[in-house]
Amino acid sequence: MGKMSEDLLTILPQIILLLTAMSALVFEMLRKPLGSLYTLIIGMLGALGLSIYRLGTVKTAFSGTFRSDELSQWAVIILSGAAIFIGLLVRQELKGTDREGTVYSLLAFSTLGSTLLAGSGDMMFLVLGVLISSLTGFALAAYPKTDSATEGAVKYFVYGSVTGAIMLFGLTYWAGISGSTLLSASENTNQPFLMLFGFGALIAGLGYAASLFPFHFWTPDTFEGAPVSIAAFLSVTPKIGAFFALAQVMKILPQHIVDYNLILAILAAFSMTYGNVVALWQNSLIRLLAYSTIAQAGFFLLGIIGINHSDLGISSLIMFGFAYAAMNIGAFAIVQQVGKKISHISGLAYKKPFMAVAMTVFLLSLVGIPPLAGFAGKFLLFSSAIDSGYTWLAVVGILNSAISLAVYLRIISPMFFKKQFENESSNQYLIQMVYISCFILTIGAGIAVQVIIV
Repeated sequence: MGKMSEDLLTILPQIILLLTAMSALVFEMLRKPLGSLYTLIIGMLGALGLSIYRLGTVKTAFSGTFRSDELSQWAVIILSGAAIFIGLLVRQELKGTDREGTVYSLLAFSTLGSTLLAGSGDMMFLVLGVLISSLTGFALAAYPKTDSATEGAVKYFVYGSVTGAIMLFGLTYWAGISGSTLLSASENTNQPFLMLFGFGALIAGLGYAASLFPFHFWTPDTFEGAPVSIAAFLSVTPKIGAFFALAQVMKILPQHIVDYNLILAILAAFSMTYGNVVALWQNSLIRLLAYSTIAQAGFFLLGIIGINHSDLGISSLIMFGFAYAAMNIGAFAIVQQVGKKISHISGLAYKKPFMAVAMTVFLLSLVGIPPLAGFAGKFLLFSSAIDSGYTWLAVVGILNSAISLAVYLRIISPMFFKKQFENESSNQYLIQMVYISCFILTIGAGIAVQVIIV
């Protein structure tokens, strides 16, 4: 009983997230959506605060199937904060719609699934995390009941069903050759073909959740059809959960059997390049940002490659995850207020100068311009890749950052050099609260990390 109590305390942040999701659903059953929102905010703050308190401690629960370590604790911190911001955006966008409170419950459930992924020490936690985050994502994407939302949600569902089945099928081979579903059991295996097959299947399942090339095809249509606030959520929470889960796996996989890093490096190069190049041709802000998330997925892999070969591997992944969440949510928040097309943002600097400056900061941070958080994250990622012997991949990343500058200038230039902005939207204070907070985090985190590095 003592061991069970200790295990439950270890996963207390996840228990808080579960209770938050269920409580938010109860408020929705009572037709009190505002109560669901307050429950979401309070529950996320509780999980976030507890994880901050636990930083630096490393424990496992339930016979090593779940890990409470630096990755899983930071996942709770980043994703809980993201859920609060997204909840506020949802309130501004979907206030008064049917089953509004259900959305807050689904946000909490999806966050729970992603944090379970980030602490996975067992194959079944990988499967469970992907299922929870994906199933909730399907419902969130289809919420508006429009043709475009339904189309995007169906594509999300089909790709998720197929890649999830592939992942589950491949992981059975790992369990078969190791005799256990524990990830740590694979350390003593010596079956390169089966390990490679299982790894490919795992990449399919996690890569789909993370919008990683070539498992990204659902992303643009799903983002375009979903509410902007939901698109922002799907661009952040499942992605960070999936990459942190992949990092947990890479910490344990025997590196002498298969060159897993080379596989990840090739995927990273393709994802960065494809996402940025295709984004150059987009006229929709949402689709442009969707392809941007595909490109950014490639950068995440640089940190994962360095997990076993660089002291910066984990810290670079965490820093970039934090920066990515702040700058991506901030950018989507502004899009939510001004409109989904690039033409909607033209001349923004003339009527809403601070909003234009904030959007510029988010986009330049995504590029990796100092002294912003995105630069700090990418600097650590590139250093991690170089330490791991993948200098060529760091060069590819730097070149893609240059391409991404051209992508984001397609947004920045019209804001300051065109005068067609006619959006007379009301004072949306919740959106302003979100993007101002993200603006402060993007600048503050970037400066703080660079002071530490120097």
